[in-house]
Amino acid sequence: MGTRFDGISLPPSVFAILRDLIRERLGLQYEDEKRELLADKLSSRVQERGFESFLDYYYLLKYGPGAEDEWFQVMDALSVPETFFWREMEAVRALVDVIVAQHFAVSRAMPLRIWCAACASGEEPLSIVMALNEAGWLDRVPIEIRASDGSSAALARARQGVYRERAFRNLPVSLRRKYFTEESDGKWRVVATIHRQVTWERANLLAEDEVASLARASVIFCRNVFIYFSAAAIARTVARFAASMAIPGHLFIGVSESLVRLTTDFELQEIGGAFVYVKR
Repeated sequence: MGTRFDGISLPPSVFAILRDLIRERLGLQYEDEKRELLADKLSSRVQERGFESFLDYYYLLKYGPGAEDEWFQVMDALSVPETFFWREMEAVRALVDVIVAQHFAVSRAMPLRIWCAACASGEEPLSIVMALNEAGWLDRVPIEIRASDGSSAALARARQGVYRERAFRNLPVSLRRKYFTEESDGKWRVVATIHRQVTWERANLLAEDEVASLARASVIFCRNVFIYFSAAAIARTVARFAASMAIPGHLFIGVSESLVRLTTDFELQEIGGAFVYVKR
């Protein structure tokens, strides 16, 4: 039997082809036990388009006119926006304390390019900017920070730069007071001098034309993304990173993620107390 949501059924056969199409286009992996979750995330979109079945929606995504625009809506629906300031800071400290100094020891004129892939609502890149500023780097050397996400809705929140209490559960109070101004209804806005350090862009990590220029960076943060990807999608994404990254390139992934069996383009190293994949 199909899983039902507001009268719309997602039979196993339709789930299988829809899941495979999503994996092909977005890299996201949905195992059989996630059929209910996928139906829950997409059911409202199916109804908004006026369809009576998930099969009709599959045909739209696969063949229909307007499919490319609809994939933006799919990305919004499937995105996992769980993030917060000062998350997994060992990696950021390795960047600030070691990698930045190494980069500018070679050339102080060449900008250090940092890319935060899958930045969600922006807490990660803004945490990096704050840490760099606290260490005095932003006033001394050229650093370029770009942040991207496949979800237009998430990027809209990042570009707005307004956050609620939940985003600050790890950030020291002193830094919140320094880098944010309080607004109404418990919201806090990041100060403009920090927010404008980041360039915000939309990018699907499986779209080569959208990733190529972003990946020409010395440092890539792609954390807590691959836990949702298929092994094949991870391998494709990492290979594209490797093809474009500067040398030496530093790739940070989540603490629960591993590339050990998926790539030979990077060597796992411990730098400044954090594990980093290094392209040599």
